Amino acid sequence: MLSVVVPVYNLEKYITATLDSILAQNIPDMEIVLVDDMSKDASVSIIREYASSHPDAQIRLIEPGKKLKACGARNLGIREARGRYIAFLDGDDLWVKDKLNKQLAFMEKSGCGFSFTGYEFADETGKPMGKKVRVPAKITYHQALKNTTIFTSTVIFDTDIVKKEDIVFPDILSEDTALWFKLLRLGYKACGLNEIMTLYRRTAGSLSSDKSDSAHRIWDLYRKSEHLPVLYSAWCFLWWGFNAVKRRL
Repeated sequence: MLSVVVPVYNLEKYITATLDSILAQNIPDMEIVLVDDMSKDASVSIIREYASSHPDAQIRLIEPGKKLKACGARNLGIREARGRYIAFLDGDDLWVKDKLNKQLAFMEKSGCGFSFTGYEFADETGKPMGKKVRVPAKITYHQALKNTTIFTSTVIFDTDIVKKEDIVFPDILSEDTALWFKLLRLGYKACGLNEIMTLYRRTAGSLSSDKSDSAHRIWDLYRKSEHLPVLYSAWCFLWWGFNAVKRRL
């Protein structure tokens, strides 16, 4: 089985399209684990209605009844996941057709513990913007420090290789990048499928749309999470900035 973990917070405008893109993957043994993070809009009722109108799909909505933030919602989804493979998709992003089948075949061939793919930026309506991000075939810990190219909505884990207890998003800013750093530092193998498989919707309130904030967060990861020396942090930061600009050209 493959489990798709989707954190949900105020996504009434997007969640139906996101769920459609998951079900369009045509994976026979797949569950969708949605974790609501105290949404204040109609997200929960839309998901319930969607699940009732797709009775053959394994759609589970988890409502913990307290604020977890994105990291906590993903972690709860991981704990609840029943599949060997765990994929992530944010509730406003979209997958292209056959993303999962191609990526699973790629993982079986490469034998990697987790994989990621290329992606393309989309506008608020989900329309591709032509800005595509290519990814390397492999990435090491020290390479990842200089190039945060792994996008959460493209990632799949094989829990036969990566211990489930190691897949925990920390409660810090840029928790996803911090997790990739930790897993690579632990020696897990990550492989990139250099095909555009995900549409990254840039909404008006997107946290990562603030470039200055992103810079502060990556510096804090170097110094406070990874405990890198100042000079090496500065070297990685320069490369990070170059690669961040390059991704957006």
